[in-house]
Amino acid sequence: MQKSNASGNCTNPAMGFQASLYAATYTIIFVPGLLGNGLALWVLCRFLSKKSKAVIFMINLATADLAHVVSLPLRTYYYINHSWPFGGFLCQLCFYLKYLNMYASICFLTCISIQRYFFLLHPFKAKNWNWRYDVAISAVIWTVVGAACLPLPVLRSPTLSNNSHACFADLEVKQLTMGASVALVLIAEFSGFVIPLATIIYCTWKMRQSLQDAPTPLQHANEKQKAWHMIIGCAAVFFICFTPYHVNFPIFMMVKQDAITDCSVRRRALFFHPISLCLASLNCCLDPILYYFMTSEFQERLFRHCGLGIFSRLTSLDSSSNTNSSPGGKNEGDRRNKNVLMAYFWTLQPHRFKSDGMESPLSE
Repeated sequence: MQKSNASGNCTNPAMGFQASLYAATYTIIFVPGLLGNGLALWVLCRFLSKKSKAVIFMINLATADLAHVVSLPLRTYYYINHSWPFGGFLCQLCFYLKYLNMYASICFLTCISIQRYFFLLHPFKAKNWNWRYDVAISAVIWTVVGAACLPLPVLRSPTLSNNSHACFADLEVKQLTMGASVALVLIAEFSGFVIPLATIIYCTWKMRQSLQDAPTPLQHANEKQKAWHMIIGCAAVFFICFTPYHVNFPIFMMVKQDAITDCSVRRRALFFHPISLCLASLNCCLDPILYYFMTSEFQERLFRHCGLGIFSRLTSLDSSSNTNSSPGGKNEGDRRNKNVLMAYFWTLQPHRFKSDGMESPLSE
């Protein structure tokens, strides 16, 4: 467990609550995070065209979330048992995946916002854009973020602690020079938070401004509205999950490096740090909601595949139950069941069927 050490005349707050907080948070988000991102990755890769808007970035965002989600059972085990029997390498790998997920997610959320804004407000400039450019940008992001996150596990290495079974929050923070601490904080804050934040705010503001301009054709207005919803969703995930951590991170680092001596500031920074990390992990659950509710293509493919699958199974079951019936009665039963099911799905998603040129079964 993390010790309540004193620094100067200050006593750090008791942090016994953080083990329960981490264990509860990781347990809650594991199943929805695994299922949500797994389903999202399956739908995005299998049913969506690579030329669809921001789909490559969504695939990479789901991959980043899954990389963190798969480490959550080990994290939960540690915070429940207060012992790490899996070795130092696996401890550092799980620690690394946490920050890789955070900063990769920030980058891909920013890319999604930029692309939805650019494609809708500058369609002629974006006309020749190729999905391979998105693949290249994603590869650069993974390379840069992966390299930039490498020093973070080193700062919390198990070798810094006398307890070989300690991991994660119970690891000591390596003491750095003041110059190195300032450089680390500035790079992490500006490249990983301030610049993406400013970019998302700009895209949100420009898209909102565009919606308030002169009236546009209905189809284009609908596309703008969808893009606006996606950008708002990205901004919401960004503010909820990543802003609290990055507001507290510089203060936390200065406290750990004994650069801040004010007792009240020290206690608040240390107390809020585990809360901000738990909020950062929530993006694994919020991102799949972003795909479904903010992306019409995702809704369409998921609904069409699942809806038709259910319809197919139900009609096949009904057909098998009527094998002994007359051909005319069987055909009439199939037709009646089909109309009932189609009427049900129509009430749920009428615009999906209209987009395919289908008429309501209720109109017969």
